[in-house]
Amino acid sequence: MKNLVAYITSGYPEKSFTIDLALSLAQNGVDSLELGIAFSDPVADGPLIEKANQKALERGFKFQHVLDISEEISKDIDTLWMGYFNSFYRHDFSKLVSHAKDLGVSGFIIPDLPFEEAKAYDSLFRANNVANISFVAPTDTKERIQTIISDAQKFIYMVAYAGITGSGVSEDLQGVITDIREFTTTPVYVGFGVNKKTAKEKVKGADGVIVGSAFIEILLNESTSYSQKITECSELARIIKNEINS
Repeated sequence: MKNLVAYITSGYPEKSFTIDLALSLAQNGVDSLELGIAFSDPVADGPLIEKANQKALERGFKFQHVLDISEEISKDIDTLWMGYFNSFYRHDFSKLVSHAKDLGVSGFIIPDLPFEEAKAYDSLFRANNVANISFVAPTDTKERIQTIISDAQKFIYMVAYAGITGSGVSEDLQGVITDIREFTTTPVYVGFGVNKKTAKEKVKGADGVIVGSAFIEILLNESTSYSQKITECSELARIIKNEINS
């Protein structure tokens, strides 16, 4: 069974909604949930997620909301925190990783923390049994891939193309995935540009997909009610889970 990871922006449109959506996604095919931490300059994200970040901040998003949400949902769905390093660093990173463990959070996804700099925190993550997810890009050489994934935990985030999330660019990833398989048995999940139309193609050779912009597009539709947003996101999750396993 191939896995589905969903990204949603914490606290958008509000904290209680995020909890309700997360629990519904858990019942509709989502295996792991990335709780996105709103940031003013999300450099790896496309316009949809950037807009959701901005709106969350405008509505008073606080880091405490992520803690509150995690406490409510982590027993029901595998929970990860996705954010930019400054968001974590200014909350005392060493204590935060320990707090994440206590809340049941299984990993961090930090797109602007380079591999070499992340090494400084290896012992911290390991001591708390919390994963720091490794990224591999199609531009990485085979030697670079071997270095990056030598100690990969939980899963490898295979960036589908060199660019930002949601842009829908397509690249042949089979050679890169083959290189990854040569060095590790850690699962490979493909992210960037994955939606209900592309999921079946993107998952070829991989163990799962990561979907963000497709869910955020639903959340940004101001003409729908909260309950409609949850229904539409849950239906999308079911469709994509079926597509990647059919």
